[in-house]
Amino acid sequence: MFQLGKTIVSEDIIEKDFLCNLSACKGACCIDGDAGAPLETAETQILEDIYPKIKHFLRQAGIDAIEKQGTFITTEFGEFETPLINDADCAYVIFDKKGTALCAIEEAYNQGVITWKKPVSCHLYPVRVKDYSEFSAVNYDKWEICDDACTLGKELQVPIYKFVKEALIRKFGEDWYAELEIIAKGYNR
Repeated sequence: MFQLGKTIVSEDIIEKDFLCNLSACKGACCIDGDAGAPLETAETQILEDIYPKIKHFLRQAGIDAIEKQGTFITTEFGEFETPLINDADCAYVIFDKKGTALCAIEEAYNQGVITWKKPVSCHLYPVRVKDYSEFSAVNYDKWEICDDACTLGKELQVPIYKFVKEALIRKFGEDWYAELEIIAKGYNR
């Protein structure tokens, strides 16, 4: 671990490789697991605001889940997450013709319907950020469903921090990322 501004960062994001391999995993991170995507407080209002614009991108099961649970849920710990369909798929998941899970929010963004790409936690994955009162912890979330992404990243030599560069800049800013790159240059991979 090392400190960078008001963050404590795991060396794993520099030392480990990762490159999403959707053809292998079919977007399993959006349909497996036992919780929705973590949301920042400001993102809950964004979801409320964009829902009418993205509704036609969603599957009926997603619409039903959102209309029953809301555009986001609050966990027993007071944290915000995307709602799930039958405790499995994220309510915002859609599927392409090959059966790969995609994000309806991101599809609406890609088509210019909205200007918000998706929740930052999704954009950052496999990096997870946990905010505390004095700092934020930045960690690698190793999940076996991403083994193919780890293999592809290693083959193409793409460290995690480079894979999620755009998302890290979105979350922490250009200056933070530039400092991270300087620190990364000091590591022997």
